[in-house]
Amino acid sequence: MTALPVIDLGQDSPTVAEEIGRACREHGFFYLAGHDVPAELTRRLDRAARAFFELPEAVKNEISMERGGRAWRGFFPVGGELTSGVPDLKEGLYFGREEPPGPVPLHGPNLFPEQVPELREAVLEYLDVMTATGHRVMHAVAESLGLDGGYFRDTYTADPTVLFRIFHYPPSEPDADGWGVGEHTDYGLLTLLLQDGNAGLQVHTRDGWIDAPPIEGTFVCNLGDMLDKLTGGLYRSTPHRVRNLTGNERLSFPFFFDPGWDREVPPLPYTPGGRARWDGQDLRAFTGTYGEYLLGKVAKVFPQLRADVLG
Repeated sequence: MTALPVIDLGQDSPTVAEEIGRACREHGFFYLAGHDVPAELTRRLDRAARAFFELPEAVKNEISMERGGRAWRGFFPVGGELTSGVPDLKEGLYFGREEPPGPVPLHGPNLFPEQVPELREAVLEYLDVMTATGHRVMHAVAESLGLDGGYFRDTYTADPTVLFRIFHYPPSEPDADGWGVGEHTDYGLLTLLLQDGNAGLQVHTRDGWIDAPPIEGTFVCNLGDMLDKLTGGLYRSTPHRVRNLTGNERLSFPFFFDPGWDREVPPLPYTPGGRARWDGQDLRAFTGTYGEYLLGKVAKVFPQLRADVLG
């Protein structure tokens, strides 16, 4: 059981908007059902990802992030990603929209393993399906704010920044130090998280830390800092963390649906000033494009790649 609400996206529009608005104000997290993402696709993605992470480290490093350069794509090993300056106890893959090489950071071609050719097909199909799902959820978010349903699609996400990760969390001992991912909030508008059957995600609510276990057929949705900023704190970007104590190999698949790279991100004009954030940041103090904001964040996650992307 979980204290987070389960919202069926297939309900009538006013009901979905009301339920999502309540969840955004109270938790910043909810489960999403009725999303129409094919179960067959998520099963293929899971199988291909497991096949990749079972490869020897030297083989996985053939698509290491150092080879991705400014596109910021590829594999990183356990401890290769930092949260608040502390290495995470996970390994992973970074993907984004498939594009030709170019000068813009975090844009370009993905790196895929030759040894698991089915991963490429599954990832690229998943990116398309989840982009459409992101638009559907943000349509409901707009309506929950009293805006036209197409508000975000017509403005901030007309050409969204789409990032996708696959994380593998090896089992941790109950008395071991460290977290799979330490306490943090996400950067952008919306995260759509597919979990495998293994628990580990925790969310910090008003009542303290609670578990957000997998519920078959759902995604865990959470709001990022940019939506917190746009609504003046009305909608919550909530801290969360991961520790895998199941004894199994845990996989998770976070999909990030964010403003367009060149979009300015001013707060919505009518939303009230809200609450103090958990980490003391004033999100409204940032001005500039979403791309500028995002680069400042990701450079802290992989300091060793900073020169490749920002140089």
